[in-house]
Amino acid sequence: MAAQKNWRMRLVEAIRVDAASRPETQAILSVDEMYARRVIELAMRIAESLIAVGAAANEVVLSATRVAAALGIRPVHVDITFNSIAVSYQGGESDPPFTAIRVVRAPVPDHAKLQQLQALVVDIEAGLALPEARVRFHAIRRMPFRYRPTVIVLAQGLLAVGVCLLYGASWITTLIAFLAACGAALTQRWMARMHVPFFFSQAAGALVVTAFAAAANVLRSQGVAPFDQAGVAVIVAAGIVLMLAGMSVVGAAQDAIDGFALTAGGRILDLALLTLGVVVGIVGGVALAQRLGIGFTLSTEPPALGPGSMQVAGVVLIAVTVAVWNGATTRTILVSAVLGAIAWGGFSAGAAGGFGVPIASAAGALIASFVGTLIAHRLHVPSIAVTTAAIVPMVPGSVVYRGLLGIVEAQDDPISLILGFADLLQAGAVGLALASGASLGLVLGAPVRDTLQSVVRRRGRIR
Repeated sequence: MAAQKNWRMRLVEAIRVDAASRPETQAILSVDEMYARRVIELAMRIAESLIAVGAAANEVVLSATRVAAALGIRPVHVDITFNSIAVSYQGGESDPPFTAIRVVRAPVPDHAKLQQLQALVVDIEAGLALPEARVRFHAIRRMPFRYRPTVIVLAQGLLAVGVCLLYGASWITTLIAFLAACGAALTQRWMARMHVPFFFSQAAGALVVTAFAAAANVLRSQGVAPFDQAGVAVIVAAGIVLMLAGMSVVGAAQDAIDGFALTAGGRILDLALLTLGVVVGIVGGVALAQRLGIGFTLSTEPPALGPGSMQVAGVVLIAVTVAVWNGATTRTILVSAVLGAIAWGGFSAGAAGGFGVPIASAAGALIASFVGTLIAHRLHVPSIAVTTAAIVPMVPGSVVYRGLLGIVEAQDDPISLILGFADLLQAGAVGLALASGASLGLVLGAPVRDTLQSVVRRRGRIR
């Protein structure tokens, strides 16, 4: 009878877990309340700064928990809701919980500061004491943006030059695109100082670009040399790439993949609204030009790419200017240039293989993101920084231009209207492919990078 009972008990234990057999796992910690508050405040301020410079939500949560754990405060709960962050800690069941909440300002990419914050988190885990960590954080927080406004405006103008090189445009087209981009950048800076919402700033910048294109079209139609060689489509496409280059599609897609639905939804809505601002500016500018009798000639064919050497030069220039625009260090700029060329190589190979523009764009972003994840940690550069700069050359500026122009000139022609919306849908598919490829590269590259690092550490210990 006893043997049968033991057999039954063993069978039950093999199927389910007895709750009484589980040991008490709650740790009873004795932590000074003021010390815990200072640690939580530091972790929250670091997390807030990471969000403000464009880091993904998962990286922010991990950084905050790593800082708190390294300084002896665990466990902590970190919650991010797009524009706010909360960090909670409760030492024991009888202790009152402590929660700190801060509202986060809109993210403005600053990859040099992002790099410094990531290094601070690593040093805290390596044993940096709380007083020294607080001093270093406040020094990082007070860091000014790496480049002066004049340099940023010139970088935005050179980004348009890179787009023109990509399409093999003439020198006059390149010059007009450069002036249009600089004019749009100055307009947006002036509106930012006036505290105008960025939606209207996007629309105003796109309107400035359209005005330059309309003026070039008038001079070209009148046969004024050398404007007879000006390419209006390339000028507008370069301006659209400029307007869309500052938006972190990679960060929004990464938040969605990591399970931060609320943060991802907020970022995606923000991206959609800013893109709509560009649409409003371009459509309004083209419609106004038509009312004045200087409308654009619609071309259903996409602008042809230039020679291979000009494509590579344009891609590298775009990646470099985007990195400078985001405040990257010299090392990050160089890595971004290399990854930009790698991404374009993957895109060109996919396009040559007949896979279509969206799949080719995803392949280029995947390769650049994967390689960037492997080398970014070793070179001490933020992986999201180099990935963002590398995929900007594949932003579908010319497709957006054709779609918008088709909708404006459709009038009562339903076929032209449908074709215009089809181009916009294709542009959306390319944007989604870029974000998905870049995020998948980060996901696939992280375990490979960790494996390679563990192998290197083991070899170091053997030696």
